[in-house]
Amino acid sequence: MTGKKEVVRKGYDKIAKDYQADRHIFDNKKEMEEFVNLLPKNARISDVRCGAGFPFAKSLIKSGFAVVAVDFSGSMLKLAKNNVAEANLIKEDMTMLGFRDNSFDGLTASYSIIHVPREKHYSLFKSFHEILKPKGMMLISLGPDKWEGTDNYYGVEMFWSHYDPDTSLKMVNNSGFQTIFDKYIESGGEKHYWILARNEK
Repeated sequence: MTGKKEVVRKGYDKIAKDYQADRHIFDNKKEMEEFVNLLPKNARISDVRCGAGFPFAKSLIKSGFAVVAVDFSGSMLKLAKNNVAEANLIKEDMTMLGFRDNSFDGLTASYSIIHVPREKHYSLFKSFHEILKPKGMMLISLGPDKWEGTDNYYGVEMFWSHYDPDTSLKMVNNSGFQTIFDKYIESGGEKHYWILARNEK
């Protein structure tokens, strides 16, 4: 695993409980509702880099969906086992997902792509395009501006990387998606750029 990935994985392994305790301050219920309303009944969803499974995986399970939750932090997955025991939990790097094409009706990636080196974002979006079924839905959050670097986060070193929103949106659309909405959302004292898109296979 490369150095940047290790910084993120080790960081979340150390801060998992503290991060989870504050996860409720990020309120994205409205965006989740819009995503859920576009899914078929009994949909199969992947929550990519799911963290402790709250609130996204938990909310999706409550909505009656089958959830496959992926993270590469062992500490986060241990918490997820308690929070979302009904989910299929997989320890895996989100940039190397091993799913077959057309595996999911929907995919979420909240507060996670921001930790992936931005030069890999396009290939990441392409992989999401491949594992989603035709017309499958994707809800993701990205950084609000162009920046890359490390900083102190809950007492550990953490790495972030993102393009400006215009570049991110172009990459999403060029990866085979049609945008439903894209917008800035301020929540928990932070601003993020959210995209809801439909897979156009």
